[in-house]
Amino acid sequence: MNEKKNLVSMENVKSDFLASIVVFLVALPLCIGIAVAVGVSPARALITGIIGGIVVGFIAGSPLQVSGPAAGLFVIVADLIAKGRQSYLASADPSLSETALETAAMNYSLMILGTSVFLAGALQIVAGRLRLGQWFRAVSPAVIKGMLAGIGILILISQFHVMLDHKALWNGEKAHGALQYLATVPEAITKCFSSDTTTSHNMAAMTGILAILCFILWPKIAPQKLRFIPAALVGILFATAFATITKLEVQMLEVPSNILSEVTLPSVDTFGLLLDPIVLTGALVIALVASAETLLCATAVDQMHQGPRTKYDKELTAQGVGNMLCGLVGALPMTGVIVRSSANVASGGKTRASTIMHGFWLLIFVAAIPTVLNYIPRSALGALLVYTGFKLVNVKEIKALWKTSRGEAGIFFATVIMILCTDLLIGVVVGIALSAVKLLVRFSKLDTNLVTSKDQSTATLELTGAATFLCLPKLAAVLEEVPDGAELHVDFEHLTYIDHACLDLLMNWANQHSSMGGQLVLDWNKLHGRFAKEESKPVAVTDRPGEQNGVAPMAEEISA
Repeated sequence: MNEKKNLVSMENVKSDFLASIVVFLVALPLCIGIAVAVGVSPARALITGIIGGIVVGFIAGSPLQVSGPAAGLFVIVADLIAKGRQSYLASADPSLSETALETAAMNYSLMILGTSVFLAGALQIVAGRLRLGQWFRAVSPAVIKGMLAGIGILILISQFHVMLDHKALWNGEKAHGALQYLATVPEAITKCFSSDTTTSHNMAAMTGILAILCFILWPKIAPQKLRFIPAALVGILFATAFATITKLEVQMLEVPSNILSEVTLPSVDTFGLLLDPIVLTGALVIALVASAETLLCATAVDQMHQGPRTKYDKELTAQGVGNMLCGLVGALPMTGVIVRSSANVASGGKTRASTIMHGFWLLIFVAAIPTVLNYIPRSALGALLVYTGFKLVNVKEIKALWKTSRGEAGIFFATVIMILCTDLLIGVVVGIALSAVKLLVRFSKLDTNLVTSKDQSTATLELTGAATFLCLPKLAAVLEEVPDGAELHVDFEHLTYIDHACLDLLMNWANQHSSMGGQLVLDWNKLHGRFAKEESKPVAVTDRPGEQNGVAPMAEEISA
């Protein structure tokens, strides 16, 4: 028995080791790309990946889920940094030089971000301890898909400028928001065909396009033995080699040789930001979106393997611990990431050891050879995020949603449009509100069709929709139209739901109707409960055997 356990254990170690290498190769370019998209040093994203692997990996409720900086939080982080910058510049000393102002504004923005991430982590821990993990999954799929699609479009149009080495400006200031980024796209494209040789937009575009071609073609043309190498890594390496060999004058990454130089510990000023409206709003949005994305990702991971199932409250608490640590050191926020998690499972990961080891590989890489990152073109990373954003807008899911329910599709498009026109929080809130309205309308809509025979001895009442307490007045009104003494058949075939209040109304009406010589027959999926008049009973028995005490035996099942 012990030999068998040791064999299984050694098999797990081998599988987890190989899986951790693959996850590391997937995580490295994505971490760097997200940092570039946000506008911060790649070290801050890599620190998040390290914490997500080593710390969260040990305490996670979903052992095979891999946590780190995610594209889904890019919009929130970029918005927080932009708002922090505007807040600082609004009250800054105008006598300072432009360079000093920008440096101070960026430092203040990073304080805003760190405090928001720390507070978001605290909210996640509280939610986990209160066992609210399952409730974060109680969001309409149309809203979730709309949120991801909106984020995808924002990533695509903002990183399109990065892929072309173009600085998107709106009224002399850095562009912010989907509409401003979209409005400056024609200018970016035009500069690629400019005769001005002092710019490198065309070379950057070529580098980005080559990277995207690698992302698309590698899974299709790669030899079977090499397909474990992620397409993202192949594309970045190819673009880097192309830019280096041809000595293209394109913008490169700038990564500090010491990762600890990017760590910003909290100060007295940091605690003063805990009540700042920007921080409070940012923390709430990060907590909600990160929690929803993490738990949805965990659900998807559970469907990929046969191992232990996710403990949602434990996973939520672990994410909170990770985000608090990220906030303390000034790193980007984290979530469970489906791309890395699916790579972990597909590569044979068996236990949480694969997640933990991938964190150590990230740590070793940034500690030993961070200068290698300085050879990577920013346009290649922009291309990676453009491709990622495009993949988030899942056209197949949109088509399936449209075919399944036009109402759900409407909620999806409303969520996307509001995210693009306003911001992520408003878009999600609008989507949730529309889902609630749709649910209320659905459960308050009841169509009735009463058909009475010519001699008024029988009548049939067809109910379509949902019979809830909200429909009691309508149901009572149609019952009053039934002729006295008639036998009423209630057809439940097209009814999606009926609550106790409506059943109680029908039974009370049956008591009154039976006193006038009438009968009530309830048909529910071929289960019949008949109530007829009996002189000594308020609700009559029928002539079927087994019915006692004046109530048909099916009545209790119908009520349940």
